[in-house]
Amino acid sequence: MKIVFFGTPDYVLPILTAIHKKFVTGPGKSPIAAVVTQSPKPVGRKQVLSYSPIDKWAHEHKIPTYYSANDLLESPPDATLGILASYGEIIKKDVINLFPQGILVIHPSLLPKYRGASPVPAAIAEGESETGVSIIKMDEKMDHGPIVSQSKESIAPDDNSETLRDRLFEKSAQILVEMLTPYIQGKINLKDQDESAATFTKLMKKEDGFIDLQKSDPHQAERFIRAMQPWPGAWTLLRLSATEGQAQKRLKLLKAHLEEEKLVLDEVQLEGKMPVSWKQFKEGYGIKDETSVFK
Repeated sequence: MKIVFFGTPDYVLPILTAIHKKFVTGPGKSPIAAVVTQSPKPVGRKQVLSYSPIDKWAHEHKIPTYYSANDLLESPPDATLGILASYGEIIKKDVINLFPQGILVIHPSLLPKYRGASPVPAAIAEGESETGVSIIKMDEKMDHGPIVSQSKESIAPDDNSETLRDRLFEKSAQILVEMLTPYIQGKINLKDQDESAATFTKLMKKEDGFIDLQKSDPHQAERFIRAMQPWPGAWTLLRLSATEGQAQKRLKLLKAHLEEEKLVLDEVQLEGKMPVSWKQFKEGYGIKDETSVFK
């Protein structure tokens, strides 16, 4: 079994390591023929190049690394199967056709619901009680291919996008390594997705984290704050005292909970400042009427 793994962030490492551990046949004989990951990017004030976790893993295991899926067309690795999890680039048909057994995509939702880039935040924000993991065989459309495997997962009342996402990808690693052999042997019947039930999510930007606390239902606001963690982070605008020139400033909403059907902020962070409890923040700025400071 020879596999090309497409992925970038740290939370998909459990999948890569599980494949390697399950199918390694000896020293230097990894089933991973190559990885495809995002190229290193300059980070911080000194603009030091930062390599992705998948890139680092490949380097440690002496696995060839590609920084674009299109590079596979110029020098195809010896592999029959691709596996993709949070890679970050559209895969062309010519690349898909390189793999006789296709490319399997690991998607953290119960497809066809929540296709696209932000399925985990969407499930939390919409108040779903459960979501799951879908493994599909890639085709030319986004998250559209036939379903190979699906598994449900409950959403806990205190889950944010980070905790739920990490749990889903850890679970997917276990599922994947168990179904790979029967999949390659042609023993799994693939199921077409129900197009009439398809819903879509978008790639979130920083501005998508804004919430107007004056106009939001408390339940929706509490879910939204959890859904936006860790990215893009929920935030609102508030107006401080007259000594601040009545200027509106951005306030990150890090944690909150519901109490007697009301939203209670727990932890916040004013732009340019350190995180503090909402109680500390109110005391520091002499806020007595919370409703008067928010936009």
